[in-house]
Amino acid sequence: MTTPLELDDIQGLVTRGYRTLTSACFLVLAAAGPAVAARTALGRLVPRVTNGLAEPSDTAVDVALTSDGLQRLGLETYGLDGFPYEFVSGMTDPDRSRFLGDVGENAPRHWQWGGPAGPPVHVLVMLYARDGQRLQQLETEARQDVLAGGAFTETVRLGTTELSGREPFGFRDGISQPLVEGLSKAGAGGDQVVRAGEFVLGYPNEYGLLTDRPLLPPRYDPVGVLPRAPEGGADFGRNGSYLVFRQLRQDVEAFREYLDVQTRRPDGSSDPAAQEALAARMVGRWPGGAPLVRAPRYDDPALATDNDFGYFTTDPDGLRCPLGAHIRRANPRDSLDPRPGSADSVAVGRRHRLLRRGRPYGPDATGDGPGARGLHFVGLNANISRQFEFIQHTWLDNPNFNGLHDGPDPLVAPRLDHRATFTEQGRPVRTRRLGLPQFVTVQGGAYFFLPGLRALHYLCTAAPAGGQP
Repeated sequence: MTTPLELDDIQGLVTRGYRTLTSACFLVLAAAGPAVAARTALGRLVPRVTNGLAEPSDTAVDVALTSDGLQRLGLETYGLDGFPYEFVSGMTDPDRSRFLGDVGENAPRHWQWGGPAGPPVHVLVMLYARDGQRLQQLETEARQDVLAGGAFTETVRLGTTELSGREPFGFRDGISQPLVEGLSKAGAGGDQVVRAGEFVLGYPNEYGLLTDRPLLPPRYDPVGVLPRAPEGGADFGRNGSYLVFRQLRQDVEAFREYLDVQTRRPDGSSDPAAQEALAARMVGRWPGGAPLVRAPRYDDPALATDNDFGYFTTDPDGLRCPLGAHIRRANPRDSLDPRPGSADSVAVGRRHRLLRRGRPYGPDATGDGPGARGLHFVGLNANISRQFEFIQHTWLDNPNFNGLHDGPDPLVAPRLDHRATFTEQGRPVRTRRLGLPQFVTVQGGAYFFLPGLRALHYLCTAAPAGGQP
């Protein structure tokens, strides 16, 4: 039996992608004063925070906090059961950096924000609006709420380009999203429906269990602002989610140059059609969105949003969609052990899904024009280790994924040496493209907790530290 979602207490970013709110910016803030001042300042913004009941038509606001940010506001994360180690230690912990491939060019010491040498990161304010003018107005209002009085300083402002449905490399984005059980779109989703507890704390996950979440002793919440947990205690985690934010710079020029060099005709001239085909094989979809398992030779506009397919029966050997293609790694569908092609295989995949809420940035979302461009990657999950970190380490960065050798993700994985290879399976022979460049570098990031609205209200107005203001 499906547990109804408490949409009025879940922040809107979890239940909605805000696709109609095409303008957005993100304010990364650091607490600069005592906890009571920070709670008061953030509390002025809380009434603006959007819930998950309906699609907003004009603006939306979401708020998330790092482990350090929760402590600065008075909540001792290290003393609470339920906050996972990876969240408390943070994305830039040396062990996490190695695990995530954040070394070399991706190392946190090179980051523009969020790294160990930069200003602290405590609060993320996410602002969305129907157009640029309304966003500017919303940002002015939000700054007056939270920055007035000096309780917070601005670590960085992250702008975005207008949402167009394309990411900077030129591909249609946002097609393969899991459908959340309990939301309207999940009604006829079949294998794409994932239990709500994979993304929202306090609900059964794909194991039929409640993911660990932070619970407070009842004395911390004497007036009952927070819901009470079945296990006992005040449920600070219920209706919250963990938000992974990574600023990914995409080297569009290097990507296009690589495609051009790899596909030149015998006379040395460029072959645009061959470039597009190679890019599609690296991604696993054509730029228009059609999956290669359904359209292996040519793009098909009729399949632009097709997401109902598998790999084991249709393309087990990667002759249509290469075994190391990006989408085949990010969501292996029915190709996972123990029984590829079975419902058990699909069930394994459902335990490693993300809700993606990213936004492109740069001069132009299609990658035209000068200047840095890329993606503000935003992923929502209830278990950072089992979801985001597993996907990043075991599927995307893994050079031995799917039986390959020296073949990490051709688009997003770091290049730890010069042996990175992209292999196109074929008959009678395969094609191996050696010395694959690095096209994406990490520019900043952090792990955040996106509280439910009651928890956010409690954090800003109640007494987080042992009942004492």
